[in-house]
Amino acid sequence: MRLLNRTSRSVTLTAAGEELRTAILEPFDVIGRAVEVLNRFCDAPIGRIRLSVPTEAGDFLIAPVLSTFLDRYPQVEIEISVSNRMIDVIDSGFDAGIRHGGTVPEDMIAQRLTPDFRWIVVAAPAYLERFGTPRHPNDLRKHRGVRIRIGDESLYHWEFERGAEQIEVDVPGSLIIDQGRVALPAARQGSALMYVPDFMVAQLVKDGVLATVLDEWAPVGPGFHIYYSSRRQLPTGLRLLVDLIREMQPLG
Repeated sequence: MRLLNRTSRSVTLTAAGEELRTAILEPFDVIGRAVEVLNRFCDAPIGRIRLSVPTEAGDFLIAPVLSTFLDRYPQVEIEISVSNRMIDVIDSGFDAGIRHGGTVPEDMIAQRLTPDFRWIVVAAPAYLERFGTPRHPNDLRKHRGVRIRIGDESLYHWEFERGAEQIEVDVPGSLIIDQGRVALPAARQGSALMYVPDFMVAQLVKDGVLATVLDEWAPVGPGFHIYYSSRRQLPTGLRLLVDLIREMQPLG
């Protein structure tokens, strides 16, 4: 009986393959939970974890804790895939993923890792001297912005809030990115406005390299959450990583 459909580019399950996968998944999960129990009897935790994270979480949340994690738990192998694409982490073989709180799939268990943060518009002083300072989100339609390709391949419309007012603006611009740090040098050199989470540019704003605009319109978005299947027990190594992030608080 055919269980797989194979092409030159992909391998997918047939209907029979899906049925078999569903039937055998629970026993393997039971085995996995039993193996995890053995960690309680080890002098040091052991195991392997695979994690899918977006780029900003990789840079500002995971990278600052890795050295401490490796020193504390040298027998835990950790594999991290950094991508902004929206994927099914379980079908892709990951133990868990990290996303902004509002984008976690509903059938997953989610745990908060960071506080919420503000989304702000920044520009170099040279840009503002050349093109002026926008006073209202609608003014952005006459400016240059760094456009954002999000995980579902669509172009993001910058979102703004002031009290009960909510506005979305498709800001024009000739630079399209799916990873914010790539565009930071262009923003620093005065080429365009940029829409970013505040933690990403906090030091640059403090140093005067970038300035914020439309501060009264800056919305607050959900912080980063780690999520994993409700059908599986959280691996020991992943639980230790979550505990360490909460202990070190790289984003507050």
